[in-house]
Amino acid sequence: MLDQRADAAVPDSTRQVQPSNVFQPSSSTLSLGERSTIGKSLLIKGEITGSESLYIEGTVEGSVNLPGDRVTVGRDGRVSANIAAREIVVLGEVVGSCEAADHFDIRSKGSLCGDIVVSRISVEDGAFLTGSIDIRRESVIETVEHEQVEFSQVN
Repeated sequence: MLDQRADAAVPDSTRQVQPSNVFQPSSSTLSLGERSTIGKSLLIKGEITGSESLYIEGTVEGSVNLPGDRVTVGRDGRVSANIAAREIVVLGEVVGSCEAADHFDIRSKGSLCGDIVVSRISVEDGAFLTGSIDIRRESVIETVEHEQVEFSQVN
């Protein structure tokens, strides 16, 4: 009869074992893309730039410049800064100008005191908005690129 304890001690070469301290992101984490979060207890003073989306639950004073990404000001977020991003979502409080290349969305509990430059905007019932709204159809660069594409397709 075989000793089963001896078989159990021999490692299986086809089975891969990873250390328990290695972070394994879930599939839902991978589908979100890269996003940084400023937590409730954090205060940031200065300029924020980068190339990933940002979720703000804390306090930011200065400027936020993420032209290709989304900036979300959470319910507990307090921002005293100018924000420039592809998409801006306000659930908390913003004091400053906002420039969104694509979409600006202010939710029911959100407030903005400042000017907005955007191509699309959504304002839910209950939101507070003070300032001017400048809705632009397309930027000059996009218009020129679009006309060049149409011209090259005709020729």
